[in-house]
Amino acid sequence: MLLNQIGNWETWDPFGEMNHLQRNRNHLFPGFQADRSQVERSQKDFPQFNVWEDNDGLLMTSELPGVKPEDLDIVATGDVLTVKGSKKVLEMGEKDSFLKRELTYGNFSRSVKLPYRINPDKVEAKLRNGILTVTLSRPEEEKPKNITITNN
Repeated sequence: MLLNQIGNWETWDPFGEMNHLQRNRNHLFPGFQADRSQVERSQKDFPQFNVWEDNDGLLMTSELPGVKPEDLDIVATGDVLTVKGSKKVLEMGEKDSFLKRELTYGNFSRSVKLPYRINPDKVEAKLRNGILTVTLSRPEEEKPKNITITNN
């Protein structure tokens, strides 16, 4: 425990201190490149997914701004969905230069383990306004069945 400037006791938060130092560094050196581990971590988690479930299957969405349908490859195998693609750098003029560059470009690939097998013949994918929507149907034998209760 540490005594703060007001005279109250508080616990020391080393991670808070590191975040404070990082913010100060970014403020003083705005063009300074992020640590490679931070960049690799953000690329590893790209694209991010939302997945919804109902009795018929799953609906998955992902934000992929700047990606074209021809630059995507979606593969459904058993209970795994893989999204691979490429995000191309926007063309700039010869005299243009970056003041700040935070967006990542290049190849990406991410696989998601689904809660059950899906029917690979009934997978639909749409890319509209930078939003990828994938509909994954559950095979008939995997769908929940209502059980009728009888009174003997």
